[in-house]
Amino acid sequence: MLYTKNISTSTRDEMKDITRDVKQVVQSSGVQNGTVLIYCPHTTAGIAINENADPDVKHDVLLRLDEVYPWEHPEYRHAEGNTASHLKSITTGPSQTVIIHEGRLLLGRWQDIYFCEFDGPREREYFLKIMEG
Repeated sequence: MLYTKNISTSTRDEMKDITRDVKQVVQSSGVQNGTVLIYCPHTTAGIAINENADPDVKHDVLLRLDEVYPWEHPEYRHAEGNTASHLKSITTGPSQTVIIHEGRLLLGRWQDIYFCEFDGPREREYFLKIMEG
């Protein structure tokens, strides 16, 4: 089963919690045991799983990514001027896979799933592929 989800981002760099949306799709699928693949088809965004309890974690992650991959660098050649967003996307990766057990996502106590925007604001989409078994 393949599902498409749309998402709006509001800043250049942000981590949007999509856990609730993923849970709803899994529940509506009726799959009790299997996996869900969360996939981002964009070269300047990614998918991550990380802490959900302290919002400062998202801040710190984005801050550090900016330090490692500054928006401007004298050696960048990419004509669109968004090399940093491509590097951040490579770092987070385009997908995450989560186990579905007894109809629920098998996430750790402090884990949530994030759509990571690195070249916003934009209208984006991501895909959920639910596999039974």
